[in-house]
Amino acid sequence: MKTLSFLAFVMSVLIAFAGCGPRAFVEGDYDEDVEAANLLTDKWSESDMQRAVQDLVASATNHYSIKSAKKPPVVVVTRLQNKTSEHIDTQNITDMIRVELQRSGRFQFLDKSAREDIADEIDYQQENAGRSTRKRGGKQVGADFVMNGRLDSIVQQAGKKKTVYYKLTLNLTDLQTTIIVWSDYKQIRKRFSKRRVGL
Repeated sequence: MKTLSFLAFVMSVLIAFAGCGPRAFVEGDYDEDVEAANLLTDKWSESDMQRAVQDLVASATNHYSIKSAKKPPVVVVTRLQNKTSEHIDTQNITDMIRVELQRSGRFQFLDKSAREDIADEIDYQQENAGRSTRKRGGKQVGADFVMNGRLDSIVQQAGKKKTVYYKLTLNLTDLQTTIIVWSDYKQIRKRFSKRRVGL
């Protein structure tokens, strides 16, 4: 009888400790609307990126110098500076910009990040590929424009209120003349209130 009582006591203690353990996300489902606002935290989010990219892509594709071009200009994307206090994957932002601009049919892009891989492959083919399929260097297309930009932020907090401001700026520079032919920015400001979290 004492053994059964002791086992029951041990089981109740284990169950109690299990209930006090760390919580984990154990079940989820797909969010069908990935463009719906997602403001779980006060950090840069995919919603911020989607809004900024959408407006800047519309601005670039509707600019007169792009609309009047006889053929889609060739663009190389260099870098997007992160001037915020957050760790933000700016490559993710420039990838989305590039894809959306390319979808418009008004731009062509060079892959700057793949140049070393391309050079290695061309060198490999000179020794190993058949003559009819071998690619040679010196025939790559030169870029007409360089696209770069900057992401800035300002955070203000007073009492339980907090605002986070972002500004994403993009520039399209003529490689021959170094004239910035297009430049625009998107501003985003979010408001947050501090609340007690817990039981």
